[in-house]
Amino acid sequence: MSKISTVSGSGIPLRGDDIDTDRIIPARFLRCVTFNGLGEHVFADDRIQLNGDHPFDLKQHQSSKVLVVNRNFGCGSSREHAPQAIARWGIQTILGESFAEIFFNNCIAIGVPCVVGDREVVLAVQDFVEANPGGKVTVDLDTLTVSYGDHTSPVTLIEGARQAFLSGKWDSCGQLVAQLDSIRDTADQLPYVTWSSIKAEA
Repeated sequence: MSKISTVSGSGIPLRGDDIDTDRIIPARFLRCVTFNGLGEHVFADDRIQLNGDHPFDLKQHQSSKVLVVNRNFGCGSSREHAPQAIARWGIQTILGESFAEIFFNNCIAIGVPCVVGDREVVLAVQDFVEANPGGKVTVDLDTLTVSYGDHTSPVTLIEGARQAFLSGKWDSCGQLVAQLDSIRDTADQLPYVTWSSIKAEA
């Protein structure tokens, strides 16, 4: 399980409040058995409508790691495909004014920190990445700051999530796998659990 303390790279500005999960990944792509390939369909309908002018289609943003959004990002349905699509496109962290709670938690579960900045900070970072394609944006979870150009501004992240990233404990499934021996020891002490039944159910 990897620790995540900083994410640094070029940014991609996505302006607009209340961008919901239906826009992030349209419903027709939810029939997949795995999340593989979802990245190429992120914002599919928006990108079709903008005919190549969507931020996710612009050449200068193709290697971006930091997505910069506005208020209530990820609202709507709780589909976990939305953060999966964003992450599989290549985004490693999201800076925004606010996030829908379920979207936020789904991002944590796959190792994508969602940090919150004041509106002025978010707009300034969006302006920076638009004016400086390829310019580096650094989100630091240790100091809770975002740095861009000659500026450094404060951001926030729920402390429990922050500590999970810094300690490498954000991956709950990974923790279970890592503690398999302890789980087996506990199961052996329970009269109603046998490993043969667990293996059969698995």
